[in-house]
This record gives sequence, C-alpha cells and structure tokens, in this order.
Amino acid sequence: MKISREVKTGILALVAIFLLIYGYSFLKGSNIFKTSRTFYVLYNNVEGLPISAPVTINGFTIGNVKKIDFINNEGTLIVTFDLNRDFQFSKTSTIRIYSTSLIGGKALAIIPNSQTTNLAKTGDTLYGEIEKGMMETVTGNLKPLEKRIYAALDGLDELLINVNSILDDKTKYNLKEAVSNLNTTMASFKNTSATLDELLSVNKTKLNQTFSNLEMTSENFAKFSDSLAQVDIQKLTASLEETIENFNSVMSKIENGEGSIGKLINDDELYNNLEGASEELEELLKDLKENPKRYMHFSVFGKKSKEYESSEDENN
Repeated sequence: MKISREVKTGILALVAIFLLIYGYSFLKGSNIFKTSRTFYVLYNNVEGLPISAPVTINGFTIGNVKKIDFINNEGTLIVTFDLNRDFQFSKTSTIRIYSTSLIGGKALAIIPNSQTTNLAKTGDTLYGEIEKGMMETVTGNLKPLEKRIYAALDGLDELLINVNSILDDKTKYNLKEAVSNLNTTMASFKNTSATLDELLSVNKTKLNQTFSNLEMTSENFAKFSDSLAQVDIQKLTASLEETIENFNSVMSKIENGEGSIGKLINDDELYNNLEGASEELEELLKDLKENPKRYMHFSVFGKKSKEYESSEDENN
C-alpha cells in the first residue's frame, strides 16, 4: 500500500509535536510517561523560588515545582510540586525553601517527620517554611556585635572627652618636655653603649682570661667539693669530741692544782717566790752592769782581790 505524501507529512507533524511536548516537559523536569504525585504548600514569600525548581530529600532530587500562583488577594502564594518517586513521608513533614548555593537559585527540601505514621497523599497541602539565607544569618549574628560596637564607641567618645579635659596646655607642655628628655636619655644611652662596646672590645682578651680563670676555679671548687664529700664527717666529729674531752680534762686538772702548771697557777707561795727571785735576778743583772769589777778580777801578778762592798742602794 502506497502512503501518500500528505499522510507522511501529517505523521511527521504529529511526531514533531509529540517531541516538542516531551522536550518541553523534560525541560520543566517532568516525565509524561511516569505517574507523579502532586502536593501543595502555602507561603507568604517564596524568596524568588522559580518554576521547575528541584524538590529534594536529603539533597536527592525526587521532583520539581510545577506552578506558583496567588491563592487570595492578601498575597498568599500556593506552590504546586510533583514527586516522581515513590518515597513515602508523613503529612506533618515540612517543605522548606532553601538556597542551593551562595550564588545559586532556590529549591524545595522535604524535611520528613518520622514520629507520625500519617502518610502524605497526593493533593495534600503541607506545612512550609523558609530557611534563612546566609546574609540574613550573618546579619542576625552581627546584631549583638553591632550593639557592642556602639557601646564601645560611646565609651571611646567619653574616654576621648576625658583625655581632652586632662590634656590642657600645661600637660601638653610637660609631655613635650618628657619626650625631649627621653630623647636626650636615649642619646646618652647610645653613647654609653658605644663606650661599653669599645671597652669590651679593648678588654676582650682580659675578659676571656678572667672567664677562663673563673672556669678553672669552678672546676677546682668542684674537685674540692668532691673531696670534701668523701671525708668521713662522723669519724672527724668523733675525733674532735674526743680532743675536746681531753682538753677539758687537762683544764680540770690545772684548776684542781694537779701537775706543774696547776701548782704554778694555784700555789700563791710558789708564785710569790718566783716573783721575788725574778726581782733579785733583775737587781743582780743591774749591779753586774754597773759594777762589773765586783764580779770579774783579772790579776797578772796574782794580786789579792778586794773584799765585796755593798752599795748605798743595797744598804737602803
């Protein structure tokens, strides 16, 4: 059977129309060959939510927005969306408008409520909410900071007023003088530092030798400490105590008149005799010095020595 040109043209036109409809539906996010469930949600503001925006659960796209229209003269909006997946969720679940990215568009997210078993059916109207955008969140967090900044600025203004009241002409002059004196001090300190550097440079060898000697002294002291640590302190203490006891015993004997030293110290008669003998010996030496001829006679021819004559001092 031969098909006429007109029939072929008609069939081609129908196929083109079908492809156009299917392509349009596909671009809108719907599939005409799949059955879908339709739900509704009310908003006072859709935040720029576009038609064909994706509907997601946990970030996975299961549908798209079909229609957005006014429901009354007060501006309340009703959003119609279709789900092409058989995912079941409760009727008390929340449909949230959120931003897909910082510069991206808006989308719908289903927040399931697993505490109820009342499943949502096609044609139900669900509860909707709007997620705060990043700018709104930042602005909300900045409000307390803004109050603190204003309070700090008020305090700063008051501080500046007080500082201006304190910094009169006399105080400013004193501050200038203080800064000038500080500059002079810093210059003097700089000169002193230069002198000290020069002194250290000149005496570097002596300082090195001094530190070397100090290090050697420290080593010797450490050796002495080690030697001292090896001394038997207990034995040395016992010997010292024994020596003190012996000394105390000797002193006790001396006090009791025992021995030569004890008799010499405690016997008054012996002391007096010694003192008298000392005086007589002193007189004898004095007379020997004044009259040596009385005690020494030299005679070549055997001349008889004269008899001893007492002096006037002796008679007295």
